[in-house]
Amino acid sequence: MKITFLGTGTSQGIPVIGSKHPVCLSENSKDKRLRVSVLISWENYNFVIDCGPDFRQQMLKNPITKLDGILFTHEHSDHTAGIDDIRPYFFRQGDIPIYAHKRVIDALKVRFDYIFADENRYPGAPSVQIHEVKNNNSIKLGDTLVVPIEVNHNRLQVFGYRFKNFAYLTDVKTVAPQEISKLKGVKVLVVNALREEPHHSHFNLEEALAFVKLINPEKAYFTHISHYLGFHDEVQKKLPKNVYLAYDNLTITV
Repeated sequence: MKITFLGTGTSQGIPVIGSKHPVCLSENSKDKRLRVSVLISWENYNFVIDCGPDFRQQMLKNPITKLDGILFTHEHSDHTAGIDDIRPYFFRQGDIPIYAHKRVIDALKVRFDYIFADENRYPGAPSVQIHEVKNNNSIKLGDTLVVPIEVNHNRLQVFGYRFKNFAYLTDVKTVAPQEISKLKGVKVLVVNALREEPHHSHFNLEEALAFVKLINPEKAYFTHISHYLGFHDEVQKKLPKNVYLAYDNLTITV
């Protein structure tokens, strides 16, 4: 299974528009982060988790000719705003499967009503196949069972996803014990680490490290990173030997 980090930044990305923060002015490519998303590929399957406003740019940088589906974590704009850019895949393949909590599907229907319209559809609009994700119900994607992991983004329910020995969690602040048990034995864990200072709806660095210690994977990668965390290379030097800052276009094999 190949994992490609399409984007590893927070909702504003890095650099932040107009910011003079040193990280935003960095020339290091690892300090330039698009909105958070990953591509998961195995055999002939390609699935994306989240489809934010940088989706088109991400797909041009990491081209795939077939998209088998999109799994949404939650409805915030940095995770959903790129859904219109699935059109090239729709034109080649037909309806694109999407997987999300019912609340997220309802939000998408309001914001992107032209995509979900049953009648009088605009001829250039993409179309989707809707699959509702429910907690404690695994999802069959190709030949793989995917386990939803329910977490809290402050008070908002968010889904993470476990693909065999790989788990991807973003926008996490708290996780209930019964959901932590679903991560037992995972070898590679991806989780958000926003900054060093506490935040009301995201793990900060200390919380992310504690969560990694609790789950105890072989390797962990941090994502959904803001410029306030610091320069990539400097932060990486401070992390445990099995914990890494992810960066845009990093590819790993699980």
